[in-house]
Amino acid sequence: MRVYEAIVKGLEGIGVQAAFGGAGENAAGLMLALKHSQHIRPIITRHEQAASFMACGYAMYTNRLGFCFATAGPGAFNLFSGLAVAMSDSYPVLAVSGYANMEWRGWGSLNETSGLNRTPDSQAMFAATTKKSFLLTDIADTCDVLEEAVNTAFEGRPGPVHIHVPENLTHRGVEVTNFRPIELDVRPVLPDPARVAEIAAVLADALAQRKHIVALVGFGAVRSGAGPEVQRLIERFQIPLLTTLDGKGIVSEGHPLAVGVFADSGHSSAWKAFREADVVLCVGNSLNQHATFNYREDLFENKLLIHVNISEGEFHKAYRADHTLLSDARPAVAALADELERLVGEVPVGEVDGQDYEARTIHHLPGKIHPGELAQSIGRMLPPGGVLLADAGAHLAWLGYYVELEQGQNFRKAGSFGPMAGHVNGAIGLKVAHPDRTVVVGCGDGCYSLSGFELMTAVEHDIPVIWVIFNDGEFKLIKLFQLVTYAESGLVEFQNPDFAAYARACGADGYQVETLEEFEEAFRTALASGRPSLIDARITRWAVPHYSPSPDGVIDGLVESVEARFRG
Repeated sequence: MRVYEAIVKGLEGIGVQAAFGGAGENAAGLMLALKHSQHIRPIITRHEQAASFMACGYAMYTNRLGFCFATAGPGAFNLFSGLAVAMSDSYPVLAVSGYANMEWRGWGSLNETSGLNRTPDSQAMFAATTKKSFLLTDIADTCDVLEEAVNTAFEGRPGPVHIHVPENLTHRGVEVTNFRPIELDVRPVLPDPARVAEIAAVLADALAQRKHIVALVGFGAVRSGAGPEVQRLIERFQIPLLTTLDGKGIVSEGHPLAVGVFADSGHSSAWKAFREADVVLCVGNSLNQHATFNYREDLFENKLLIHVNISEGEFHKAYRADHTLLSDARPAVAALADELERLVGEVPVGEVDGQDYEARTIHHLPGKIHPGELAQSIGRMLPPGGVLLADAGAHLAWLGYYVELEQGQNFRKAGSFGPMAGHVNGAIGLKVAHPDRTVVVGCGDGCYSLSGFELMTAVEHDIPVIWVIFNDGEFKLIKLFQLVTYAESGLVEFQNPDFAAYARACGADGYQVETLEEFEEAFRTALASGRPSLIDARITRWAVPHYSPSPDGVIDGLVESVEARFRG
């Protein structure tokens, strides 16, 4: 059995069902092994970066390994962006890439990345963008290395791993003679009962004293499948629920205790509930930049912070919690609810201000479709179980603010690494993993232009993703930042092609819409078609996303910004 045949067979044994990669001479043997696989669906992308994003999408809402591959040298380097996403956003992803012949190290052979004699050092580069990178030097170690890699990907907080396969191990006659099945030994991160009892006692005391408690829930809880446990906790103990943007849908956003999104582009009702809180129970949330108003120093002033997370490192960043619980979100919330049940009797019905619908009135502006109304339409029409992805840009703020999700639906923004086109391509991997779920991408025209050629990949493999392009011919967020910071803007406008015509040229369905009625008709058709579809929605440039640099609200945030400028 040749080396790549052994790797494919090992991955089949642990349930990998898709492989996303780029063609290349050093990956040729892997491509053939995948061709003959009866269990793994191979998808060759137009660009290896897209393959790495697709592997992230595949792993996003599954407990399966995302798998991507590339040839040696520049092909392998194109995987870095997706691996950085997997690292920041906690996706278990395996990347396999070629490597130049070990016998020629230091000679400057084609695609050499040994770090010797003015060649790039790919080992150092992959080590910097993964939990661990391996160089397979002895073919007898193939199964051992693969097993360690995949277990590392799933261990604790999930993340990416990488294996270099040198060209000399792929030569004829070089065989894996000791193949064995790969064993996954992933131990769940369970809460310490003593810590659970300690935190439950604190919460029980706060409930007895009628203190205000809020739960702030993030993607870690969504990924762990903690929705039922979170709902049980908030209902039994009448705790208002705030979410990060990625926590949307953990419980239906129409639930009486769901207060809204807590972020700089979130809901004022969530900001109000947070301000009034004495205790913040933070679950599966890394307390990153946009969820903390740029790491606001006084965010938790006069509040008791309880932080539940699967990663010890999250407890030692911008905020030090009063109480921490190292655990996957689902067992942690279940254990806390069980212990509180023992300590707490009946809890009076909480008085909760729901999401601020009255404050979300959209004022019509000159131009074409208002992006807020576009977001509302997407939210209303998204089928049960649908997934809505957003890339980096102003469209993200519109979607996060105006789309209301039901339980079972999901929303995912570009994570902390924040690539503009990560979800334009990642959606393809997500749809491969979940063929029965509707997958919709809300993306800016700038995001789509970066890598929209993978539409041809979706057409070729019959992967029916729907892309909705918020088209205003400018980098909106960059422009707003320039205006606020420098009082002028520049180099932020650009010309777009006819995206709908491009989609049809690729073999997909393409629609160009300039009114909300036209959009809803096109979106309805796309949902029913079961085909890759692109909707070019022409939006007005005049709309500005709801935003505040302060949890005290938009006006207070503006005042603080003015004061800061004068102090500067």
